[in-house]
Amino acid sequence: MWQYFFQPALTALDSLWSNKIRSFITMLGIIIGVGAVVIIMAIGDSAQRLIFSQVEVFGSNLVGVFPGSSDEGGPPGGFTGFTVTTLTYDDLVAIRDAASLPHVTVVTGYIRGFGNARWRSESYDTSLNGTTASYLELEKGEVAEGRFFTEEEERNFTRVVVLGSAVKEQLFGLSDAIGQSVTLKNTSYRVIGVMKERGIVAFQDYDDQIIMPLRSAQRYMGVNHMGLMRMRVSDESFIDDTKEQLTVLLREQHDIRDRSGDSDDFTVVSSDQFLSIITSLTDSIRFFLAAMAGLSLVVGGIGIMNIMLISVTERTREIGLRKAIGARRNDILLHFLIEAIIVTLLGGIIGLLAGIIFSFFISLVVQYIGYDWEFIVSLPAIVLSLGVSATVGLVFGFFPAYKASRLDPIEALRYE
Repeated sequence: MWQYFFQPALTALDSLWSNKIRSFITMLGIIIGVGAVVIIMAIGDSAQRLIFSQVEVFGSNLVGVFPGSSDEGGPPGGFTGFTVTTLTYDDLVAIRDAASLPHVTVVTGYIRGFGNARWRSESYDTSLNGTTASYLELEKGEVAEGRFFTEEEERNFTRVVVLGSAVKEQLFGLSDAIGQSVTLKNTSYRVIGVMKERGIVAFQDYDDQIIMPLRSAQRYMGVNHMGLMRMRVSDESFIDDTKEQLTVLLREQHDIRDRSGDSDDFTVVSSDQFLSIITSLTDSIRFFLAAMAGLSLVVGGIGIMNIMLISVTERTREIGLRKAIGARRNDILLHFLIEAIIVTLLGGIIGLLAGIIFSFFISLVVQYIGYDWEFIVSLPAIVLSLGVSATVGLVFGFFPAYKASRLDPIEALRYE
């Protein structure tokens, strides 16, 4: 039985070796397709693991409120790339002062933007983070120099800022920043603190930002809305109750009388729900990109079919001789099918190795940037890649193999 598989495999390898350039070009589509699928699956798995680890830093007892409504299990409106202005500072104050939310220990609002900060002759483009005085408690941040702003400074539009460590280094170097004034849009803001170096957490560079009171940031950006509210619940067991209470409170705030949820202009999610939404989004993107990369496997399959048809033509006399000495149609069919599968499997293995090596280098680059990126190539990705390669060989190799098996031995022997 072994000769049915071993001999065709040797013949295929011998044919590949004797026509190296043609064989490589033939397999190129398979190599690129399999390599791309492996890279996309590896990046998707690593990105999801990174997202989970980054979000878990803040704990699992968080509830977030996003502007815009969402379908069941879908992302909030604010995730679509459009600016949604349905959350305001009044909503935050109502939540902070509400007696109906006994399990909320701290609530923080956010609005983010960008700006150019200047001090004397120094200038630096950085991100702006407008937030509330409770920021340190919820984000677990620490002030290295000076202090953080107070709730009174937050309410009164006080023009004060706290610098991330990288911003302080860029603008002030070794000079003392506390008490100095930085200029944003021709308006001076007094530096009252410098944050302790923290690095990148939850895809945000905490060192490369300027933190200012939320209302001051809203005035600076010329808006009256917020991008997000986060709150910590005293215990995970109270998350569902807190979400229901929040929904009722915000409907009253926004004068929404429809209790079905269809008219809500906000979305309340827990940490677990947020991870589920992110997972759903990344899965959709990953599988779409993998499908696009898989199209090159079809192109590669057509190349395999083409080379096999050429091989059948070149070996017509060989096929006729085999039939003349007793080979059956099924023997010829199986022989050429195995050759096609060997060719695609070899291309798949090369593509798999190339994809793994490229994914490894990507992980090194991302780790160098500062993210805790794991190098992950899952067993399902490997099995899928090799399985698809073999399937492509079987599907696109069938017609040439069938054509070879149907050759008339007498005519084949006469072929020049």
